Amino acid sequence: MKVDKSGCNLCLEDEYIPLAKYKRVLVPEWVPIGNGIALADFKSKDISLEASRGRLDLSPNLGRPSRRPYYFGLVTTDDDDDATHTLISAAPETNETPVKYSIIRYFWMIIFLLLCFHHYCCTSNDSITQNQLFKDGDLLVSSGNSFAFGFFSPGSSQNRYVGIWYHKISEQTVVWVANRDNPIKGTTGILSIENPGNLVLRDHSSNQLIWSTNGSISGSFLQLMETGNLVLFGGEQNRGIISWQSFDYPTNTMLPGMKNGVNRTSGFRWRLTSWKSSDDPGTGDFRDMMDLNGSPQIFLYRNSERMWRSGPPWNGIQLTGTPDMTTAFTFRIKFVDNDDEVTVSTITLDPTVFSRITISDSGTVERLTWEEDQKRWVRFWSAPMDGCDYYSHCGSFGICDPFKFTEFECECLPGYEPKVESEWRLRNGINGCIRKPGEQLCGNSTSNDFGFLKLASVKVPDTRNAVVNWVLGLKECESWCLRNCSCTAYASANISNGGSGCITWYGDLIDVRKFSNGGQDVYIKVTASELAQYLQHSKRSDHIKLIIILVSSIGGVLLLICAIWLMLWKHKAVDGKTMVGSTGRQELDLPTFEMTNIVEATKSFSDTNKIGEGGFGPVYKGELSTGKKIAIKRLSIDSKQGLVEFKNEVILISKLQHRNLVRLLGCCIDGEERMLVYEYMPNKSLDKYIYDSKTRKALNWTMRFNIIAGIARGLLYLHRDSRLRIIHRDLKASNILLDSEMNPKISDFGTARAFEEEQLSDKTTRVVGTHGYMAPEYITKGLYSMKSDVYSFGVLLLEIVSGRRNRDCHSDNDLNLIGHVNVRNLFARLGNSGQKGLFMD
Repeated sequence: MKVDKSGCNLCLEDEYIPLAKYKRVLVPEWVPIGNGIALADFKSKDISLEASRGRLDLSPNLGRPSRRPYYFGLVTTDDDDDATHTLISAAPETNETPVKYSIIRYFWMIIFLLLCFHHYCCTSNDSITQNQLFKDGDLLVSSGNSFAFGFFSPGSSQNRYVGIWYHKISEQTVVWVANRDNPIKGTTGILSIENPGNLVLRDHSSNQLIWSTNGSISGSFLQLMETGNLVLFGGEQNRGIISWQSFDYPTNTMLPGMKNGVNRTSGFRWRLTSWKSSDDPGTGDFRDMMDLNGSPQIFLYRNSERMWRSGPPWNGIQLTGTPDMTTAFTFRIKFVDNDDEVTVSTITLDPTVFSRITISDSGTVERLTWEEDQKRWVRFWSAPMDGCDYYSHCGSFGICDPFKFTEFECECLPGYEPKVESEWRLRNGINGCIRKPGEQLCGNSTSNDFGFLKLASVKVPDTRNAVVNWVLGLKECESWCLRNCSCTAYASANISNGGSGCITWYGDLIDVRKFSNGGQDVYIKVTASELAQYLQHSKRSDHIKLIIILVSSIGGVLLLICAIWLMLWKHKAVDGKTMVGSTGRQELDLPTFEMTNIVEATKSFSDTNKIGEGGFGPVYKGELSTGKKIAIKRLSIDSKQGLVEFKNEVILISKLQHRNLVRLLGCCIDGEERMLVYEYMPNKSLDKYIYDSKTRKALNWTMRFNIIAGIARGLLYLHRDSRLRIIHRDLKASNILLDSEMNPKISDFGTARAFEEEQLSDKTTRVVGTHGYMAPEYITKGLYSMKSDVYSFGVLLLEIVSGRRNRDCHSDNDLNLIGHVNVRNLFARLGNSGQKGLFMD
């Protein structure tokens, strides 16, 4: 190899020497620096390195290189680790990189890129570690794709914030903000886990600290959970321990699983605070806070002014101040009151439903649910909802009635009168009421001089001046309040399971309102004279009401009789034949049975032939003159189903033929009598077996499998293989009949619906079916499809396998069969061997 040595004291005798051969080399490849560029000076120290061939000498007196490609790398001398030098080499005359080392170079480059790609694919994008930098533009997405974490700008603002939002929802809805009061002015924000393990947000342009956590345990791993909780986990010595989590520091949104309340030990509070505006997530004017005085209750504040009160958070059934907030099929309230904490949280029963509680920048507490079809948030509940919801709207000893549309909504409690009559006439009740003259609760009077009036379905008064006693029952509570002259009212502390505990009020009764449903009964202490006067007035009112009811009832009955007579006169010619025609028998070509034959077959509908009772009416066993056994469903007068359902079942099932569907033999319509004739099922229905500990022993696992498979085949026929796509809508154990060989047959098509060929779903405002078997979207939104039947089939399958009813898995019915199975699976995944196998029958 020829080397031009003019102006350069670099000597390379044989070939290029890859720097990667020397373990002290810092840069592992040759790097071109271009033509005609002066090289950096070396320190005045000779470097001598042995190569596999030849000898490489570097002299400190280097001149300008000739106009050919040059390469350089960084090395250190053997006697001085801190001295950094530049290694250069002249290129060959051909200006070509040697083939040998070029191939090696690209080989290692490909390996490096593959490793990077593998690392990218195999690393979860829901977490960052202590060695990673999280920059503006990066994104963490939870494992189920429900939530995202990153930088954002709210509304029309140009400021940058770090927060969490729903990832699956098209409309960006932020649920948590880290630096809400300290935004970044540009896109120079960087988030990282810094020593000693806190999450730190800095402005990279100025290295200014924007926000940080203050965990007591050093963290090394940040992860966005599928619940929307951002969790910082501990390091090596505290692996798996939570150092910090966003659920402990909510902003304006409460997600399922978040807490709202107080830690009794540390005094730490979980609470919500509104945004300043839709463009500014900074701390707003509205916040909520739990007050532990008396019975715990949550207040909504505007700065320091109380705006709204939840009532005592839990009376065993509901939040007493928010009866409309309960939606058992979508979510439920969890209340905890122990030595460690007093908290309220929500649990979503359907994980596919996005639901949140927020405090808006206008001071409204709302529960919102995402409606995917409409692509918008739907308000489930809000407060304050009306004037009566505002705290102490009618003052002390006043009660607010929102159903007084033409009158002033405030009135005084029995035994009290307006404190300032002139203000009351101007519809201003803020100063409340005072006790009427001469009617004092304390003095020389005895307990016989007082009594109690019940206020039904009301929001219980502010409990900050109340005492809770969990030992006394309601009767003992009354006696206690009667003996204490300072006691002004009492109520049950827990109204579930017959009631327990006692709340007694001492002093003013504040923030009482009426509810149309829900609420709680409160007993107000009044004097004996006031009680007698109230009872007399109530009795007089009851008499007037009774007279009105009697006159209205008599008039209504007379009108009804006239209407029936006119209808019978007009339709006098209508008989059984025309009724058959109205059902569309001509289209169905369905056999009809004479009434005389039905009466003879059922022995005049004797009780000995009665084999069941359903929503349609009684079911009788019959035997025709030919000896063939039949089952007759007779529509009763007070049936939950009517002529529409009767026709629906006749029309649908007459067009269906499958071995796992009960066969309709015909019908009988005679005047007002309407009956369906089916093939007789000697083993009755499935529920007679699986729910009884004795009879279900006859169902071995082979039988149960065949029954499950048969139901599935019947359902598949209804959904895919029949001439009509049928949605059953009431698939349950009592609607599965068993023939003599224990083959299952689906029955009762009164509530079924037929779909068009391309139709996949429908919506109704009349939800019918059996609770426990209905799909959540059908209950809450009226949406039904093939999936609705599949959900019912899944519940039925669990009942067959476990031998239990859907609602028999927990004493207080908070946990249905599906929840029971999930809990068992959870224990199994946790390795709790004692919980395995407990679900199977």
